[in-house]
Amino acid sequence: MKVAVVGAGTMGSGIAQTCALAGHELVLVDTNPGALERARETMRGSLARMVKKETIEAREAEDALGRVAFKHGITGLEDAGVVIEAVFESLPVKREVWSELASSTSEGALLATNTSSLSVTAIAAFSGRPERFCGMHFFNPVPMMALVEVVRGLRSSEETVEQARAFTEGIGKTPIVCEDKPGFIVNRLLVPYINDAAHALSEGVASAEDIDKAMRLGANMPIGPLALADLVGLDVCLAAAESLLSEFGDPKFRVAPLVRQMVRAGKLGRKSGEGFYSY
Repeated sequence: MKVAVVGAGTMGSGIAQTCALAGHELVLVDTNPGALERARETMRGSLARMVKKETIEAREAEDALGRVAFKHGITGLEDAGVVIEAVFESLPVKREVWSELASSTSEGALLATNTSSLSVTAIAAFSGRPERFCGMHFFNPVPMMALVEVVRGLRSSEETVEQARAFTEGIGKTPIVCEDKPGFIVNRLLVPYINDAAHALSEGVASAEDIDKAMRLGANMPIGPLALADLVGLDVCLAAAESLLSEFGDPKFRVAPLVRQMVRAGKLGRKSGEGFYSY
């Protein structure tokens, strides 16, 4: 099957790599040529690390990269059986992208958004084919994380949801189907946890290192909440926290001012070199 992934950032390149390793022909689309080149190098490095760890053979890595076409511009995707959008977490941005995709994808294609916090039902309306649309929420880093939340929009057909589930299993991931509720499953539970850790840090409860150590040693977490926020990206955490607060209107989802301040300062975590920790 030919798969189109729209958005060549961290998530898009990871989804593209995963699909290509599973044997699909892949076109990775972006309007920024620089983003496409960075994605190519990111995939090359990721595949090399997998070979070094003996997760895959060198030939598999070479073949996977050979299956990926890097395309500038959102046109000519009519032959793609699956279209996954993974652009910036902004409803206006996604509206603009899907208004273009609506006229450049086939009527029968499975359409999906990789949103982690926005309404799938709202994004589906931009596509013009909401019954063929669902959420496919991958987790970072995509090649390593097993879960995909398959999100049923209000108008998603059962056939669409089942096709998304089967496709997810076919690329070696584990799907969990959930309804289009704010935060879905993981972020509804995880984002408040990270947010509370940021509140605790700003209130002087303990240092970032000790907060993370407490949760690793006292709750058997593999990684502390603040280190996890750095891995996810503080901008992504902020967008998800704001979405939960907006959708629920419940003060328990209040956003930690420290997170807002760090994002304004460009301290986004690992991807910027500095967040709660320096990298």
